[in-house]
Amino acid sequence: MFVDQVNIIVRSGDGGTGCSSFLREKFIPLGGPDGGDGGKGGDIILETDPSLQTLFDLRYQKINKAEDGRPGRGKQMTGRSGKSCVLKVPMGTLVKDEVSGELLVDLKNKDQQFIAAVGGRGGCGNARYKTSSNRAPRKFQTGFPGEKMKLILELKLLADVGIIGFPNAGKSTLIAKISNARPKIADYPFSTLIPNLGIVKMDDFSSFVAADIPGLIEGAHEGKGLGIQFLKHTERTRLLVHLIDFSIASDRDPLDDYKTIQKELKSYSQTLYEKPQILVPSKIDHPEAEEKLKQFEAELKNLNPNLFSISAVTGSGIPELLRQIQSQLHELKNSPDQ
Repeated sequence: MFVDQVNIIVRSGDGGTGCSSFLREKFIPLGGPDGGDGGKGGDIILETDPSLQTLFDLRYQKINKAEDGRPGRGKQMTGRSGKSCVLKVPMGTLVKDEVSGELLVDLKNKDQQFIAAVGGRGGCGNARYKTSSNRAPRKFQTGFPGEKMKLILELKLLADVGIIGFPNAGKSTLIAKISNARPKIADYPFSTLIPNLGIVKMDDFSSFVAADIPGLIEGAHEGKGLGIQFLKHTERTRLLVHLIDFSIASDRDPLDDYKTIQKELKSYSQTLYEKPQILVPSKIDHPEAEEKLKQFEAELKNLNPNLFSISAVTGSGIPELLRQIQSQLHELKNSPDQ
């Protein structure tokens, strides 16, 4: 199950109590205080795991507690530190304070760690309080409490390319054709209910990550359809590939579809709307579909000259599209704004 937001409570471990002890050893009279310090409480650590693509594992793990530090012992023995609790999250996870709404960290790098709650410090044993005027202190410290926080974990997928378009535009078929992703493909709307990530490998051994974003419809920015739930996953992409259905089975107006999707992107985020796009008339695998494209081609090029028609079924136009994607990603990588 794809889960991209969870609310959790984290509680680091308390520090162990310091020990009040006096040395009792043969032939050493008046041995003095020898109580050791308590151990440090365990931390709560969030760590990215490249193999994860969802926050599902944390959905039912609402309360996460690290181990308390152990008490100190005689002979100035420090108590054992509590074990830290390491929570694995996907790359692209935003960590927010539930109370203030503040963004604490953006975990987007491989094996990146963030200490969400620091374990409490162990208390001092009575050996720490020995002075020239107080040779037999009985004073000791209790351990310091750990931290408790309510967190919101929000996943925004990391992908170089986001494939967008109306339901049934051919997004799943395309990503299955060009990458290692194996999404559900069916001939009805909203067959894709979760974003699918796939790695596209080029002939020169370079690669990029593409994401198939579930179908958008009019009003998506207000939550209609699958709406805003998945629009946010396009925010981290560097390039958008916008598919428009030109199949003979579709009676939709391609220009209206294009304008509707653009409106939804702009209503959701100006930054998202301004991302570079490649316009892709899809399902051009029939002479009538080709004729339909010729009717709209001039107007579409007027709206976006970066136009590449394809058929994911026959493979027509896909090599040219991939080369264009690779070229634009290279330009964006070397751009001063990136």
